[in-house]
Amino acid sequence: MTLERSGRPGSDPVRITDVAALAGVSIGTASKALNGTGQLRDETRARVRAAAAKLGFVGDARGRALSSGRSYTVGMITTDSFGRFSIPVLLGAEDVLSAGQMAVLLCDTRDDHVRESHYLRSLVARRVDGIIVTGRSADPRPPIDVDIPVVYAFTPSTDPADVSVTLDDEHGAALVASHLLTLGRRRVAIVTGPAWARSATRRVDGATRALGSALVGPALYGEWSERWGRQAVDVLDRGEGGIDAIVCGSDQIARGVCDRLRELGRSVPGDVAVAGFDDWDVMALASRPPLTTVDLRLEELGRVAGQALLDLIEGSAARSATVTPTLVLRESTLGA
Repeated sequence: MTLERSGRPGSDPVRITDVAALAGVSIGTASKALNGTGQLRDETRARVRAAAAKLGFVGDARGRALSSGRSYTVGMITTDSFGRFSIPVLLGAEDVLSAGQMAVLLCDTRDDHVRESHYLRSLVARRVDGIIVTGRSADPRPPIDVDIPVVYAFTPSTDPADVSVTLDDEHGAALVASHLLTLGRRRVAIVTGPAWARSATRRVDGATRALGSALVGPALYGEWSERWGRQAVDVLDRGEGGIDAIVCGSDQIARGVCDRLRELGRSVPGDVAVAGFDDWDVMALASRPPLTTVDLRLEELGRVAGQALLDLIEGSAARSATVTPTLVLRESTLGA
């Protein structure tokens, strides 16, 4: 195993013998300590790593991989070309995986099954230690067929035997609805995305249960768009009047709702309180006024998925998990 000197251009590579000598251990013990293998005392492992850090050296990744039989790389398969959901999941997963000195290879399938098959073959050929599967939708997807550990993040597997880390949409919607009730709102409407979308229906379920008799009419299903938010306000105007709050299934919808209410001369939140879902800065903070919304905690979801994958790679058990979102309060319900 060769160690390379950092910060001193032109210096000769220093071998593991130098680290072993400084730590006062054998070459074999130094190798095990730096590779995280073998049965060593914690103090011995710490002394070797401290010696390497003091000398300013980093390990040869190729030698580490050869000695352990692992590549120390993980693949991430996503359908989220825009990166709205997959990038935060990736950041969270990297927080955990980098602690295990593992790198992540991100592959965007663009919803193309042929492209996905190509990436899977490529990742397996590269001998990645595991794969995280994610996407832009919370709708379940068919499992991938590979003979290495796999964890599904945000986008769950249809196979209940697989390890899937998902978001508790119902709880998030209930938080929003309960918040509006504490503000004294008693005629609340729900406007959300398409009825076939799992996240849309689950958010409606959570808000409906929390609102009880304060819910005015059935939820309005449509698109995940600002345009639908504007149209929904007009639909609500043709129905029962007196609505004093609107729970929206996404920040995009909520921003459209706020725009249309303002065009109609109604103040937010003075006349109608509006809440979104996702805490997407591009929408939530740019809305007039800024949106009270639900933070999906996607980075935390990525961290949970990354830890689950590490457990599987190391031969430990891992279970599916659910991440609980949090409520973010802003002017669209609280006022200036």
